[in-house]
Amino acid sequence: MNIGIVDLDTSHPQNWIPLERQLGHTVAGVWDGGTVHPPDYAQQFARDHDIPQVYDNLQDMVGDVDCAVLHGCDWDSRIAKARPFIEAGKAVLIDKPLAGNLRDLRQLQRWVEQGARITGGSSLLFCNETRDWLAQPLEERGAPHTVFCGCGVDEYNYGIHAYSMLAGIVTGEAASVRHLGGAGGQRHVQIDWPDGRSAVVAVGTVAAWLPFYATIVTERSVAQYQADSGALYLALLEQCLPYLARETEHPPLSMRELIQPELWALAARRSWLEGNRRVQLAELSEDDEGYDGLAFSRMYRKQRYG
Repeated sequence: MNIGIVDLDTSHPQNWIPLERQLGHTVAGVWDGGTVHPPDYAQQFARDHDIPQVYDNLQDMVGDVDCAVLHGCDWDSRIAKARPFIEAGKAVLIDKPLAGNLRDLRQLQRWVEQGARITGGSSLLFCNETRDWLAQPLEERGAPHTVFCGCGVDEYNYGIHAYSMLAGIVTGEAASVRHLGGAGGQRHVQIDWPDGRSAVVAVGTVAAWLPFYATIVTERSVAQYQADSGALYLALLEQCLPYLARETEHPPLSMRELIQPELWALAARRSWLEGNRRVQLAELSEDDEGYDGLAFSRMYRKQRYG
């Protein structure tokens, strides 16, 4: 495929590009919306990473690429930036988080139902450690009953990794979410499934770095591991790019599965804003504000440039 990189806000573009090339694809061009970086950043980035084209207008990129990779840290702009590619029949890979509110998540669902090729999300959905654990015979490892996942940094931009790690382990649509309170600067969130399975996710700021970790309790065993952060990007791209390149007709996850982590996080936010009550996933509304992507991107810029 010819890949177009949309937005250079985070460290992901520079780390993904060598892997995209390693997997046989061409990075044809880049466009940056200026949310985080100054106007000359994209030109320097293109020179540093041997990218032949820098676009001044996002629409100009659409005809030159087969797939757009959306990396911006303002997740509220995802839909607007994906739209021209979707309308032109191009594939789209959306970096985490997919969106920050139910309205945008439902728009992604509608596009997929209309035939669009969209995938992405957190690399923790595809981490090798979870795949290796699931590859063990069910009669030996057992089925997940109670799971604990977590990571540090923040509640959503990074916290979505913890929800996603859980979604890779415990499949299916959860029934309810409840904020349990805080400990050590983090929020603890309980997620329950209709069949009795349960999990706790720990997200939010801590004084020191925390790895991506999971503890899984089954009727036969207890497993504990942390994800190798150096292997996460390749794991995601190996799963997503063949589908986007039309080498397979089957996405790595359906859109209903893909958006589960974001839905759980939205329900968790509503729970702590409403006195830690249990929130049914069916209660989520497009009227809920969700997580503010523009506010996060402004904070991210300030942290980067002061």
